[in-house]
Amino acid sequence: MAKNKKSKGSVSKSGGGKAGGNKKSGPEFTIVAENRKARHRYEILDQVECGLMLMGSEVKAMREGKLSLDEAYIRVNNNELWLIGCDISHYRNAGMWNHDPRRPRKLLVHSREFDAFAGKAQERGLTLVPLRVFFNERGIAKCVMGLVKGKKLHDKRAAMKKRDSDRGLQQAMRIRKR
Repeated sequence: MAKNKKSKGSVSKSGGGKAGGNKKSGPEFTIVAENRKARHRYEILDQVECGLMLMGSEVKAMREGKLSLDEAYIRVNNNELWLIGCDISHYRNAGMWNHDPRRPRKLLVHSREFDAFAGKAQERGLTLVPLRVFFNERGIAKCVMGLVKGKKLHDKRAAMKKRDSDRGLQQAMRIRKR
């Protein structure tokens, strides 16, 4: 009755790869959505990984990449963190058991992290924003929450100017190597 089956999370150490030994890869995860606008609009002071409380149809829709964090933000309500404004589209095969695409979703964090982040979020000018949603190596949906401070217009311009100059330097280095 004992069959030679690999478990779902196991990684084969022999064969299948390039010659030259076994390479240990870092943690494998699948990014579902990333909030790129947040990196432009805000200065990220700190970030923490937290879990998401989801329905089955939401998880299946996320695996198809139907998640948008464009207008999402995080609020503290009754000593709990809630992800608001996140849009997870309907899962096509769910039928009548589908979910509400814009419903608030509870975020799961340890009490130490909650105290630290919620306390800092109450300070003037600081906000909690979802930065990225992904599935970890065990297939569990996680959200990276950032404690951010809004950038002023001149800060945004300075960041764009620095990025452009860095890009120009890298292009010049590539041309010089040829």
